[in-house]
Amino acid sequence: MLRTSVSGTRLDILEWLKDPAAHFPPLSPGSGVERGVTVDAVAAKLGVPSAVAATHLALLADMGLLTACSIGTRTYYRRDEVRIAEVARMFEKGW
Repeated sequence: MLRTSVSGTRLDILEWLKDPAAHFPPLSPGSGVERGVTVDAVAAKLGVPSAVAATHLALLADMGLLTACSIGTRTYYRRDEVRIAEVARMFEKGW
């Protein structure tokens, strides 16, 4: 888990998703980022192809740090604050 999860890019994504409204534009006028952020939005912010962003997001979701919600053809990603707090506590205990 640690070796694959330690990445500046993935840490950036987790940081951006703390406050997605500050880091990602709404998908359409009047829409917010309450549902989460799409792969395309993350790819645009990173300046990488969608497939690369999807790989980062999928890894974070597989680790339980993000939740994914599919609506229509889009998948929205949000931080799982409970799981992130659990992982932080494990490291604080010297795991």
